[in-house]
Amino acid sequence: MTRGPVIDGRRLLAHLDAFAAIGATPAGGVNRPALGPHDRAARALLAELGAARGFSVFQDAAANLFLRRAGADNDRPPMLIGSHLDSQPTGGRFDGALGTLAALEVLETLEDQKIVTAGPVELVAWTNEEGSRFSPGAFGSQVYAHGAFPAGWQDAVDSNGARLTDELAATLTALPAAAERPFGGRFTGYLELHIEQGPLLERDGALIGVVEGIQGTRWLEVSIEGQVAHAGTTPLADRHDAMAVAATIIARLQETVMPADADARLTVGRLSLTPGAVNVIPGEVTFSIDLRHPNGPEIERLEAEIIGLTAETAASGGCHASVRTSMDVAPARFDRRLIGIVEDSAKQRAFPCRRMFSGAFHDALFMARLGPAAMIFVPCRGGLSHNEAEYVEPHQVIAGAQVLCDATLEAVAALATA
Repeated sequence: MTRGPVIDGRRLLAHLDAFAAIGATPAGGVNRPALGPHDRAARALLAELGAARGFSVFQDAAANLFLRRAGADNDRPPMLIGSHLDSQPTGGRFDGALGTLAALEVLETLEDQKIVTAGPVELVAWTNEEGSRFSPGAFGSQVYAHGAFPAGWQDAVDSNGARLTDELAATLTALPAAAERPFGGRFTGYLELHIEQGPLLERDGALIGVVEGIQGTRWLEVSIEGQVAHAGTTPLADRHDAMAVAATIIARLQETVMPADADARLTVGRLSLTPGAVNVIPGEVTFSIDLRHPNGPEIERLEAEIIGLTAETAASGGCHASVRTSMDVAPARFDRRLIGIVEDSAKQRAFPCRRMFSGAFHDALFMARLGPAAMIFVPCRGGLSHNEAEYVEPHQVIAGAQVLCDATLEAVAALATA
């Protein structure tokens, strides 16, 4: 592999500044919820920038936005590159936007250098990746992968009562110049640049993360049923304390699951007690478990372990327990050819890199179900993300975009002839 064209780092950084101003928060972050006014403004700016360079602008019924740069043979499936533009309510300026604007920079660099690719290259800005306003997250890429809106998804309502159907229609109408295109379709490959959202790259002194796949995730809801009783008059032997049982289960899981396996992730993020009075022994406790692992069978084993521990602990405390699965997303392994292309691209530029798995969801998770996909990570300061203090150094931004450019050019040629 030989080095390709050099991107315009200043232009990319200027674009990041411009988009960070859309929905900017006083603390330096971004509040750009999906399908809202700020999201529409960001989409409009992206479409305007693309059209100014002669790229075709499209959107599908899920408001996924595409900029297409033609190639030598436009009947060939496109190479897709991109990410998303929506944010968390107190999000950072790089999560999602970096991958989308780096993809724009790739298209612009190819245009600057008058490089003719074998097939078309398309930027995609996915709708509602974050899921902070409407559920589920990664909405746009999942609809693209499914080829239609799954049953019930269009019925979503946000916390203010706004209907997804209405907001989606308004978002589509706001870009009348974007031609309509159907869901899905074949593609040569998919590459997504993203901040790591964790501390590993920074800790290892690596500039590029070569992502091999995305962990599987299973959400469990654990319910413990005990007996409501007076806090001051009920001796220990007569208590059926749902909270005491829940606390024991959580403590044992925290002591065993992650300490025993560096790849495992277990988080209890939500807990509710009934009746919730200071002087009443809780009769019912419900808590969530977010369980993640890159190995599907290991998730199954851990879930069985959790169910067994829960039943045993509840019985010993005179309570009844149940465990319900509320979400289940299988792990994704990325395409080995694309992984190799990303790694070689980083090494050709002498960028320190390491292979790794993603612990967070990304649109690439669902694209990998359809065809060759991979991701490129860059470090973020302190591993901090979904936070207004999220920060990526300028040289890290540029390095990630350069690897995306090099890998895209290589992938267009290599995957189309494979």
